[in-house]
Amino acid sequence: MQYNSIEATNNLEYNSEREHLIIPEYGRHLQKLIQQAVALEDRDERNKAAKYIISVMGTLNPHLRDVPDFQHKLWDQIFIMSDFKLDVDSPYPIPSREMLQQKPERLEYPQNFPKYRFYGNNIKYMIDVANKWDDGEMKDALIIVIANHMKKSYLSWNKDTVVDAVIFEHLYELSGGKINLRPGEDELSNVTDLMKVNKKLSNKTQFGNPKQKMQRPAMNGKSNQNNNKNRKQ
Repeated sequence: MQYNSIEATNNLEYNSEREHLIIPEYGRHLQKLIQQAVALEDRDERNKAAKYIISVMGTLNPHLRDVPDFQHKLWDQIFIMSDFKLDVDSPYPIPSREMLQQKPERLEYPQNFPKYRFYGNNIKYMIDVANKWDDGEMKDALIIVIANHMKKSYLSWNKDTVVDAVIFEHLYELSGGKINLRPGEDELSNVTDLMKVNKKLSNKTQFGNPKQKMQRPAMNGKSNQNNNKNRKQ
């Protein structure tokens, strides 16, 4: 018995000594099935074996088994796991080793270095759009929105108060001198008037601090007595 146990331990096969798994998530048994399908001499038998292996692979993801794109992925994976040696009739184009090893094109990352980074690139994009619009109420309304967003962005990053003149100066600079809301300029005085009205409306519609609890108004003694009388009646 001791000899048999020693012989059994000597015949153990470790994963480090086994063949490398091409796609480990499918396991070693499925890779052996693909190798057996490659060794079949009859093409019809290979086609049947390949379809059976595809069905087994699909059971690992049953919710995606009947999706056409997922089927295409399974067929690509069976050829990859066979080391491109499986010769069967595939319903999709058969991938090649060169295609698998081909590196994707380098994705160019947008390199934008704005002068005032706290405004962000979207503000600059909105300013460019406003410059292309014709003069009118729509453009004036867009300029008001841009100026308000610029002020919010400025305060969110600088954590300080800011006067409108600073925002107007930055807007004039970022627009290349095409949008002028600076004080003393008559070019867009109607827009500045609209901004004053918009500022008054926004101050009236401001909500209080949500962290503060709403307090019920204190009721005097007379109101309590009136309420009690109404309840008795």
